[in-house]
Amino acid sequence: MPSVFMPSPELLDSPRRRPWPGLTPLPAHRADTPPERVAVAVVGAGPAGLAVASALWHLGIEDVALLDAGERTCGRFLDRVDRLGQRVLRSPYEHHPGVEGYRDCELLDFARLHWGLLTPVERREVRMAQAGHRSVVPLDVFEAFCGHVADAHAVGERTWRATVRSVVPRAEDVVLRTDTGDVRARYVVLCLGEERGTAPDGWHAGYWDEPVPDDGPLVVVGAGLSAAHLLADALAAGREAHWVMRANQERYQCADVNAAFFRPEGRARFQDTPWERRLDLMSRHRRASVMFEFRPLLEAAEADGRLTVHRGVEVESVADGRVRLADGRVVAGGHVALCLGTRPSIGAGLLPDAVVNAVDGWPDLDPRTLSYTHAPRVLAVGAATAMALGPAARNIDGHRVATARVAGAVAAGLRAKVGAP
Repeated sequence: MPSVFMPSPELLDSPRRRPWPGLTPLPAHRADTPPERVAVAVVGAGPAGLAVASALWHLGIEDVALLDAGERTCGRFLDRVDRLGQRVLRSPYEHHPGVEGYRDCELLDFARLHWGLLTPVERREVRMAQAGHRSVVPLDVFEAFCGHVADAHAVGERTWRATVRSVVPRAEDVVLRTDTGDVRARYVVLCLGEERGTAPDGWHAGYWDEPVPDDGPLVVVGAGLSAAHLLADALAAGREAHWVMRANQERYQCADVNAAFFRPEGRARFQDTPWERRLDLMSRHRRASVMFEFRPLLEAAEADGRLTVHRGVEVESVADGRVRLADGRVVAGGHVALCLGTRPSIGAGLLPDAVVNAVDGWPDLDPRTLSYTHAPRVLAVGAATAMALGPAARNIDGHRVATARVAGAVAAGLRAKVGAP
């Protein structure tokens, strides 16, 4: 009988904000004006932007400016997970924003180097990763590793706080209109991440990435990991909680994406699949699901009456802390939090519509380079590339795979210009 490795719920309590002696924290963005001309501009300084800047550094391309509306590298990502009270990542140790193809210190190596700072449960996860099994990464370890990557590749000194208003492709360069002035770049890489799914018009409630009041009953709408985090926080505080989901039952699983899509052969099969079939695969493999670690807590809370779960029912309206269900029932709480998933930022609103050329909500990209077909000097890394790379594009490891393709294409383009007669 094969061995079964059950995840430990104690992982959800990994420490946060541990000191990491000798390590530089994630850098704050520069407040001065960005350069007017650069070889490469990267829009977004989250995990994807960090991966792109690091890969370009390895290729000898240091004339790079990262432009981000936040205040520090990976700040938006970390602020979101902290708001949920999240302590561990769903992604395993092999998924990280390091550089594919170069033997930098990888995330698993980083954890082993800081063995003395890990809890016994976290050390078990490291051993599991070394043995090739699914493992969970503490958010603290991931944040410290991102600081190491940023420091090793001089990312902080090349990142400016600036809000990009529009991206204008031209024949020889690309103009970025920002709140601090124009930046002209030979190439632009969009690392825009994902935006929260929005509610229908007329719904009045908070969202998962907004502050949640710390008292009174909580109603959570949605069946994914964000919903599970909010419910766990409410239950830990002794609050009454209601969970409303359209699905007939919860989906507990280790990963958010089938492991086949992370392997080169899986990505190749996806890319060779007709468009309609790819759309079907994306919808089936990006459904809301919850980490197995939450299962004991949520099932116990439902059994003893602290949590009421409303399964298999549509929401008709939300207003004044009351959720009206399609079957006529009303679920009342002091606060309603909507966890309606996320949608990829594909460049709409920044690029001209004719450049995005969206079909079924996805941009028109060259799968070889991940550049926009109608603007080859503009490339994408992150969720926007999912119809080219598969569902794993929306995962941190997908950022690394996309980065290798994008950085190679940018480097080739810059070399071709230098060598032109």
